[in-house]
Formats: sequence, C-alpha cells, structure tokens
Amino acid sequence: MSNETSFNSIGDKPPLALIAGPTASGKSDLAVRLALALEAEGRRTVVINADSAQVYADLSVLSARPSDEEMQGIEHRLFGAWDGAEACSAAEWAEAAKREIAAAHDAGVVPILVGGTGLYVRTLLDGIAPVPEIDPQVRAEVRALPVGEAYAALSREDPERAAALSPADAARVSRALEVIRSTGRGLKAWQSELSGGIGGDVMLHPVILLPDRTKLYARCDLRFARMLELGAIAEVEALLARRLDPALPVMRAIGVPEIAGYLHDEWPLDEAMSRGAQATRNYAKRQFTWLRHQPPADWHRESNEPFSEKALFETLFQT
Repeated sequence: MSNETSFNSIGDKPPLALIAGPTASGKSDLAVRLALALEAEGRRTVVINADSAQVYADLSVLSARPSDEEMQGIEHRLFGAWDGAEACSAAEWAEAAKREIAAAHDAGVVPILVGGTGLYVRTLLDGIAPVPEIDPQVRAEVRALPVGEAYAALSREDPERAAALSPADAARVSRALEVIRSTGRGLKAWQSELSGGIGGDVMLHPVILLPDRTKLYARCDLRFARMLELGAIAEVEALLARRLDPALPVMRAIGVPEIAGYLHDEWPLDEAMSRGAQATRNYAKRQFTWLRHQPPADWHRESNEPFSEKALFETLFQT
C-alpha cells in the first residue's frame, strides 16, 4: 500500500475495523464475534465483505459465504451482491464499499471490513490510478500476444514495470503493456496519481490473521471437502447451465473449473477434490505472502490462535 501515514488516523475520524487474512484463516468468525462484542456494549455494527469471490450470488458454497446462522443476526453487506454474469472490478467494489461505510458512519454504526482480497482493500484505502480508457484495438493486439512476446515487448517499452513483474504473469504483463501503448505513460506513473481512497478519512483498526501455515493448509483441504458435501457440485452445475463467458471471474473461481472438469467427465470426483484442495492451498499461500509483506508495517499481524476479538481490537473498544 502506498501511503502508510494515512492509516494512522487519530482524532474524531469515524472508525473502520479491518480483518484481513488468507482463506480459511477464521476472518468471518472473528468479524461476527467482534460485532457481537461491540453490540453487547451498545454499539451497532455492520460487516462489509472485501472478498472477491463472496461478492457473487452464484458462489454461496464455493466462496464459503457466511450462512444466516453463522451471521448470528449481525447485518452483512456486499455478500452475494453481484450476479455472476457481471464482473466486479476492484474499482466497482470500492465504490460500493465506500457507500456502505459512509452510510454506516452516518447512522453511528461501526463498519467491520472483512476479506482477503488485497487489491480490493488497497483500492478502497489508497484509491485508484486514473488510467484513461484503453484503446480497444491496442487491447485486442496485446491480449493476442503470447505471454513471452508480451513480456519482451514490455521490457523494451516499459522496462521499470517489466522488472517488477514475473514474466509468466500474463494478466499483469498484458495490462502494463496495453497501458503504455494506449496512453504513452507507464502504469507506475499513473499509479503515482492515486485518488479516491478513504484511508486518510477514517480511524482504521487493522488486523491481519496469519495462522500457522501447516494448520491453515489442513483447513483448506477440509474446507473444500466440506464444500462438496454442502452442494458445490450443484452450484457449478447451475453456473454451467447459464452458459456464461468462461473468462468471467465467477467461472474462474476456485472450485469451479475443478468441478466443471468432473461434470464434463474429464476426471473423476476424487481428482476434482484433489485439484480443488490444491488450488485452495495455492491461493491461501499467495494471500499469506501478500498480506505478510505488502500492507503497512504497523498493521498488526496475528498468528496466535484462538484469535481474541477484544485483545486484537482493544483500541476500538476504547473509542
């Protein structure tokens, strides 16, 4: 995140609790316990989703979206708010989150942001680069290039950005190349002009959950197996029946391609389970690494379980 000082808010700024962490780290449970503890003290709360899979109505099971029972009467917002036929960008989510947070503050309610999608959180707090609309012809030409050729071109045209990316990261390489070709400026130059973030307008109370990795990966395996028991196969069948664009985020969500392969007789169910569990572990590993190193250093990282809502959010209870 670009500006650490903006997160050390003091004074009369309204509070915003943030619970971040990799999948299966216990974020949703902690959010509800924090909400219940605050409401026991007479403070109304609302939990706001910051997970890029849980925004889709089509992914109730595969995104591990909290059930009504798990919500325990606490109001939850932006869970299942997007139809799978419509991609939810970080910018679109951030605008919706800003509206929910502002409404909560206007009503004297404490918003609790919970999720593991770093890009969502970064966009909300830091803002977004005002990159102009990409020329459609440029985009088509760039997206048609093999990733190796695209990276070689980026190395020539925007070497600073290329040096910061993995040569195999097709999405980011293509994005950087289309920006430099369409606008004449590198992505880093545009990102230096971030605007619209709310990090400086709130009293942020951030906690990052980083449980023991071995235990986390074991929970990832159990979670995917449990998803199959809870109806993940039927959920993917319903998605496939809609004949949505395979490139949509909802169709690429963890578990969807793996179960779709089983439904298309490409592999047996046990292999679908193995693939899904592995994809979940891989995702958790990426989240863990990003959350460990990228957010501001003064954001509290917590590895000791069980997580205590009152100990982790002591300053929030004092405001």
